[in-house]
Amino acid sequence: MVSLLEKKGITAYVPLQKLTRHYTRKVKQVELPLISCYVFVHITQPQYVPVLETQFVQRFLKIRQNLLSIPQAEIDLLRRVVGEIEGVEADASVLHQGDEVEVIGGQLTGLRGTLVERKGRQCLVLALKTLGYDLLMEVNPQQVRKVQSGIRRSA
Repeated sequence: MVSLLEKKGITAYVPLQKLTRHYTRKVKQVELPLISCYVFVHITQPQYVPVLETQFVQRFLKIRQNLLSIPQAEIDLLRRVVGEIEGVEADASVLHQGDEVEVIGGQLTGLRGTLVERKGRQCLVLALKTLGYDLLMEVNPQQVRKVQSGIRRSA
């Protein structure tokens, strides 16, 4: 799909996650879309029709009759999730279940969510929300800080 759009001069992006699949006689590394059936395009209004005329494209995301534009910050968050953008590590802080947290290091830098549970000393499970999806991710405690009450920052 991406190659079909790029042949038309349209910038397209599909966040791919690398997974290990175990089969009866072999183990195989595969890349699968992070969000099934979504292709993100960077277009102008004259490019709407060529995108819709592309094979396998069904429609644009809409809220009522308005097309939905995904901010670049959200695309960058997806890039972090799949490991295309790296961050820096930070000091660990004392966190409790239910705390609002921000990831400040590693591939997920900038994402905000809620601490769901601790898995030992080296792993936290966070509920992260982006593009209307809840993602449960395991994160190193060294890469998370508690969000201070009353401080709101847009990603």
